[in-house]
Amino acid sequence: MAVADNVRSGLRARPRAITAVLSVIGYVLVGGALYGFIPLFPELSNSTVNLFSHIIAGINTLALTSLLAGVYFIKTDQVQKHRAAMLTAFTLILLFLVFYLWKTGGGFEKSIVAPDTVTLVYLVMLGIHIFLSVVAVPVVLYAAILGLTHTPEELRNTSHARVGRVAAVAWSVSLFLGIVTYFMLNHIYAWEVREATALLLLVVGPSLRRW
Repeated sequence: MAVADNVRSGLRARPRAITAVLSVIGYVLVGGALYGFIPLFPELSNSTVNLFSHIIAGINTLALTSLLAGVYFIKTDQVQKHRAAMLTAFTLILLFLVFYLWKTGGGFEKSIVAPDTVTLVYLVMLGIHIFLSVVAVPVVLYAAILGLTHTPEELRNTSHARVGRVAAVAWSVSLFLGIVTYFMLNHIYAWEVREATALLLLVVGPSLRRW
């Protein structure tokens, strides 16, 4: 209990610093998995990579559902249900991160095989999805840290509501577009195997086509 109280006090006292540290750790993990600098992940078979893609889509769907439920609950002043829904969404995103890093670090990425117009639409949606995923990390973490370390009454005197609105919009749009591009890549059009590359190239270059 004492350890938990100390951790909570530390988070409460320095939410911005903790958010910055955790955000950097998250970026390093994802970048390391994409570059192959972090050899922590066992190699996956092609069928397992495909299975992970489906699991990730399922996790993201549940996370989006929980997130939207949390937004509804806070708008209807159901604070405890809002808290539970947001913690569920946050937990699901951590689970997503485990599967995504393992899939990326131990498997391969995919390129969509579709008509040029469809490919362009896919790339735009995927680019927005990735950009919002990157942007959402610090705001989601900051809102979560404030929510976990303050009572509902105390939160009224913090930036939790304002940051939470930004986090909810960025997070929900990112999740939605991720689910749409998953269906396009895995169930509507064909795909081909490509080696993983840098996250930056995923955002700004031709490798946006990679999942």
